Amino acid sequence: MTEQSAKMWSGRFREPLDAQFESWQRSFPFDWRLLPQEIAASKAHARALAAAGVLTAAELKTTLSGLDCVLVRVAGPDTAQMTPVAAAIANSPAEDIHHFVELELTSEIGDLALKLHTGRSRNEQIATDLRLFVREAIDGSIAQLVSWASALLEQADEAEAVAMPAYTHLQRAEPVLLAHWLLAYVEMILRDISRFEDCRARLNFCPLGSGAVAGATLALDRSIAAQQLNFTAPTANSIDATSDRDFTLEFAQAAATLGLHISRFAEEITVYSTAEFGFVDLPEAFSTGSSAMPQKKNPDLTELLRGKSGRLIGAATTLATLIKGLPLAYNKDLQETQEPVFEIADTLRRMLALLPSFTAAVHFRHDRMLDAAQAGFLNAMAAATYLVHKGLPFRKAHEKIGNAVRYCLDKGCELGDLTLYELHQFGEEFEEDFFAAVTLQATLDCHNVIGGTARARVRQAVESTGARIRVLAQRYGLDKETAHAGA
Repeated sequence: MTEQSAKMWSGRFREPLDAQFESWQRSFPFDWRLLPQEIAASKAHARALAAAGVLTAAELKTTLSGLDCVLVRVAGPDTAQMTPVAAAIANSPAEDIHHFVELELTSEIGDLALKLHTGRSRNEQIATDLRLFVREAIDGSIAQLVSWASALLEQADEAEAVAMPAYTHLQRAEPVLLAHWLLAYVEMILRDISRFEDCRARLNFCPLGSGAVAGATLALDRSIAAQQLNFTAPTANSIDATSDRDFTLEFAQAAATLGLHISRFAEEITVYSTAEFGFVDLPEAFSTGSSAMPQKKNPDLTELLRGKSGRLIGAATTLATLIKGLPLAYNKDLQETQEPVFEIADTLRRMLALLPSFTAAVHFRHDRMLDAAQAGFLNAMAAATYLVHKGLPFRKAHEKIGNAVRYCLDKGCELGDLTLYELHQFGEEFEEDFFAAVTLQATLDCHNVIGGTARARVRQAVESTGARIRVLAQRYGLDKETAHAGA
């Protein structure tokens, strides 16, 4: 058999491929990663072929056993880790993962392997394999996100009533509880999880049986493959099914948004760890030093998180550019969607593997945060609210407190340091109870609304967020420690 006749499409061609083009156009150097998904989809298709009478019961059994043997032989005993035997990859003449499995299965069970391609096309195979891969990547990402959210929640639970400044325009604005700040990132994570879940629900339809473009040429029961692969149902349109890569773009966009959130967290931790802020002591296990300056402890983990989030954004842009303007249905351009998807999955897995343990190890300097929360007129809005309760319109209250702040700046003191006599120059509404109204505790507790930083509200938020995380942990079968976080 010539090299050309070994191709899955060789019958119509007489001339051999240009050697450089042959090497350049192969997807097997990267799509070998889809081996577990290709094996699973092939087994599902084999069952559909048996139901259609193409395979006998004995042939089905032999085919399924052969496919299992290929997976274990190539990927090793831990197929979930997908660490294939290097020689099987390097020495194979396969054009792509589909061709590889056919060649390997033929070596296991002989010509019976050639029956497996009856009634299917590589167009539907790759569409199915990629959906399975993205679905698994989503499930893995969600599990890791639950772990990170749990670590943030544990920090919030331990922070109790520790206060810190909140910032707008990177200027001190109002005091908030450290737990409130931590829970802000948990809310982002929970939205990220919901985006991944939405993407998963939309992609969870099975393209097998769509053929090359018009549907299978055999009367296959498409529900068999869909059920075997835990899809919701078969796809509704064969043209769309073989050309659809929306799910890769949705996955990429959800990952890019998550990357933005990770980068914001990393940026704040990086800034808060500087001597100028001094809010955070970086854990040494996640930091490095300088080869020139002996005193340095550098925030390499958070800086790399910021940097690697750019990969996620770049991959999303790549996928959008690839899909834009493609005519229906399958085009070879779609082969280029695979590597960005792999890049996203790898980048997310590695980033999210570090974030829970890093977050748990971060030490917040409560004393520095407390000092900063009580300086710089962070109680000014509470002071204006005090005047509102005395009957003043907010605009007039705002102006009076603004004048008082200017007076304090000139004098070098805080609002709470003024005497009642001094306050009366700004308005007769000030009374002795003003001083109680502008303490740190009162300033926190005046934000007594759902989602506010009042101490009781934040305690409720810690408890309710813990319940939401436990529901997710149970849904995705995570360990007991994670499932009881925040309890």
